[in-house]
Amino acid sequence: MHLIGLDVGTTGCKAIVFDLHGAILGQGFREYDVLCTEPAMAEQDAEHVWTLTHETLRDAVQRAAVKDIAALSVSVQGDAIIPVDREFRALHHALLGMDYRSQPQARRCDELFGAFELFQRTGMRSHPINSLNKVLYLRETQPRVFDRAWKIVTYADFILGKLGAEPVIDHTMASRTMAFDLTERCWSATILNRLELSPSLFSRAVPSGTPVGTIRKDLAHEFGVPETLQLVAGGHDQPCAALGSGMVRERLGVVSTGTAEVLATAFAAPVLTRQMFDSFYPCYLHAKPGLYFTFALNHVGGILLKWYRDQFCAAEVAEAQRRQVSLYRLLDAHMPEGPSPVLVLPHFNGSGTPWCDLASKGAIVGLTMATTRQDIAKAILEGLCFELLINLDTMRETGINVRELVAAGGGAKSALWLQLKADILGCPIRTLRCQEAACLGAALLAGTAVGAYRSLEEAVAQTVAPDREYAPRPELTARYREKFELYQKLYPTLRPIHVQL
Repeated sequence: MHLIGLDVGTTGCKAIVFDLHGAILGQGFREYDVLCTEPAMAEQDAEHVWTLTHETLRDAVQRAAVKDIAALSVSVQGDAIIPVDREFRALHHALLGMDYRSQPQARRCDELFGAFELFQRTGMRSHPINSLNKVLYLRETQPRVFDRAWKIVTYADFILGKLGAEPVIDHTMASRTMAFDLTERCWSATILNRLELSPSLFSRAVPSGTPVGTIRKDLAHEFGVPETLQLVAGGHDQPCAALGSGMVRERLGVVSTGTAEVLATAFAAPVLTRQMFDSFYPCYLHAKPGLYFTFALNHVGGILLKWYRDQFCAAEVAEAQRRQVSLYRLLDAHMPEGPSPVLVLPHFNGSGTPWCDLASKGAIVGLTMATTRQDIAKAILEGLCFELLINLDTMRETGINVRELVAAGGGAKSALWLQLKADILGCPIRTLRCQEAACLGAALLAGTAVGAYRSLEEAVAQTVAPDREYAPRPELTARYREKFELYQKLYPTLRPIHVQL
């Protein structure tokens, strides 16, 4: 028996065929664009995304060259909405999570329901990122499209619908919309009635891992898979990636470092306190039924190293090309030992959680004539780690305790950065053998649904394997704690200046 995990992200889709031990047998990948032709706009041709997803699935199955694929599930980008007709044809471009034109609708929901009260009901703060505000924006700006829509779906129900499923949305995606009652686990009649929206406009909400149909016969023949292949409700990409990293219990955190950096964790009971609200942490359902999920966000992660590379590293770029080695490994090799003599506030795109202050800006503090480029590079990594530490400490204050960490994403390839995280955070961090966590998480949901695994715990035990662990070094942890005390003063000290810049 084999499984397919499909990840439909913001700028690309990937399909992977796995065996039951998590080995990759075949994969496909396609990239696509985001349309940004006016301020705050971020749209996408959802039909084009489906076409490329279709091609990606075909590639993965052909390269795997196996016939006994039993089930497929999906991991998808969050918060996008797509109005569709009864054949799941998109009636308008998808409005992506990063489309912030629904700011007036977000403010109106705050006024109508109360910001904190809305969070306590749904686990989500009212923000332009949320699907419900985008639905209101679509109704007000595209009334003809809205009136023609049979359903307004996310990429989760859109892709599964295209593959042959009924209109079904999983709980992770539904509970991110701000229209879902987190306690009752259903669409909120209170919210929808007040906004004059019919619940029938949205897909039926089911737990992740629920079978929702079988693949269309024409697609089964084209791909070369059984007509009995089960389609299974998947999840938002963050919970799916966490599941594929082994998160089936509390106290485990997954640090995913790509363009941005996300710290995700799960917990057994909803946390809907004022401090959770003030820290901008969402509270929604995990892909593993019975757990709740949240994450901290830093808007810049790997992209800040790319900025440093482009602005300061012409010599290193030339050397890396000449020696045919990774530029980032070369940068790691040149960084100084121990804490950098300077501090970097990495708010180059505003601050992430727990402040979410768009007025904050980046800063390099402590420059002297003796400062080197390498000092700044090391301080950039330290600043990113300090932001993680602030969020770990803040989560603990809300009652969410993370005791061990798993690293994922591009940042997990840097041994220096991982050791720095262990030293600064004061807890071990480990890497995984399979780095395709989102696809693997979706595949584990699919496999558990069809009985390949008795539980998600068994699925994780059979497929998620550690690679290397980085333990904190007590002497460096102590030194970085002293530096962290200084770092914590940067943001409040510099904010009055940044607001005026």
